[in-house]
Amino acid sequence: MATDPLAALVADLPACELHVHLEGTLEPELLLELAARNGVELATRTVEEVRATHVFDSLASFLAVYYPAMDVLQTRRDFTDLATAYLTRAAAQDVRRAEVFFDPQAHTSRGVPFEVVVEGLLEAVERAPHELGVDAALIMCFLRDHPVVSAEETLTASLPYADRILGVGLDSDERGHPPADFAAVFARAREAGYRLTVHCDIDQPGTLEHLRQALEDVRVDRIDHGTNIVEAPELLALAVERGLGFTSCPLSNGFVTEQMKAPEIVALLRAGAKVCVNGDDPAYFGGYLKENLLALARVADLSPADVVQLARNSFEASWAPPERVAEHLAEVDAVAAAHGVPPR
Repeated sequence: MATDPLAALVADLPACELHVHLEGTLEPELLLELAARNGVELATRTVEEVRATHVFDSLASFLAVYYPAMDVLQTRRDFTDLATAYLTRAAAQDVRRAEVFFDPQAHTSRGVPFEVVVEGLLEAVERAPHELGVDAALIMCFLRDHPVVSAEETLTASLPYADRILGVGLDSDERGHPPADFAAVFARAREAGYRLTVHCDIDQPGTLEHLRQALEDVRVDRIDHGTNIVEAPELLALAVERGLGFTSCPLSNGFVTEQMKAPEIVALLRAGAKVCVNGDDPAYFGGYLKENLLALARVADLSPADVVQLARNSFEASWAPPERVAEHLAEVDAVAAAHGVPPR
């Protein structure tokens, strides 16, 4: 059987992951293992039963399954095991850099100390470059459906680790919780040295106003999801002018809306935006970064040059030091050349 050239290119390209929630990488096998370790009673007892709960038709229906599963994460070891499992999978997909989200309020709100969460994750993240060849960094997300004061308290708790956390983000249920509500918290985070990103989920009420707030009120360094910006040419032009990255997640898009937003992702690509492809919550949506990239390439009928550009965008949209970005881009170009993709 002839090798599929596009699949072979996707498989070989080095990757940069900019939008993955570590809690969303909790695979059923690890979920059950941690439940047994910590004496947590689950309604599901087998991998098949866990996977059967992964049926979603909206962001809210996903979150209703997502947050209860986190009850099995209780100790520093649990968080280290969670991050190690993801980073091991990432290394197998040639992910060279991963800037990964975590949601401390989802744990502190149920009694797990902030230090347990962050120190457990940092143990895995800081071993990854040497043990797995993955340059990893943490992005701490505020839960937008929690009070703003909780975000303030979480930011304060993070400050002793400010030199070991790369940035802050904003996620969870967007309805009624616009980015501007958190502008003051983000301003304080920027003063502490954090980079800023905000989820602007697809097809949410007020999504274009939320995108405007992210760009103008918060002045983010990157936008997560955000593909609705193609409906507002002036906002898109501003984002392109600033060189902002857009972290699209095709497979999860296809779970919570009617399609994976392929036309919008392609429109961003054609407009010169630094749009890239990521895994989001891969344990729940059936694919990590490379599965997302190949799925998008198939649906959108992307050319090999398009796929290479998406890979380049991921590194250019990262918050890695410029010299590291240049090294990664050289590797992307070398792999592209080996597959017969001409230089830009």
